[in-house]
Amino acid sequence: MKRLPLNFVGNVEGRDLFNGHVDVIVADGFVGNVALKISEGVANLVRTVLKESLKATITSQVGAMLSRSAFSDFKKRIDHTEYGGAPLLGLKGVCIITHGSSNANAIKNAVRVAAEFAERHINESIEQGLAALRPTPAEVEAAPVH
Repeated sequence: MKRLPLNFVGNVEGRDLFNGHVDVIVADGFVGNVALKISEGVANLVRTVLKESLKATITSQVGAMLSRSAFSDFKKRIDHTEYGGAPLLGLKGVCIITHGSSNANAIKNAVRVAAEFAERHINESIEQGLAALRPTPAEVEAAPVH
């Protein structure tokens, strides 16, 4: 992987999910699902605690009113229903996996994401990118066998 023209960094820690050091993290289904559910739980906790704090005093209520657009943007950025779902890669068509508790907004956004994938020919781009990374017969023959 390190020889490919990718920014491959190897194993990462849980803190790397959100610090921006990597763009893609590959995990098995169980670990990925646990990470996803914990992330959603933390986002809901932050939203709830922030809402409680903003209602606690008259000063914080005035501050919340003055910052309403910033808080609205914050809420939208951490709301999983705004993202719709994630693509299931490796298929000939487009398949978006949604959360089991998806609401109407999440389904609407999943349809939007699926349409964007199809319109932008993402599967074809992935296929072409992977084909470009495929080693030539000479490179395969020269590669050391372990």
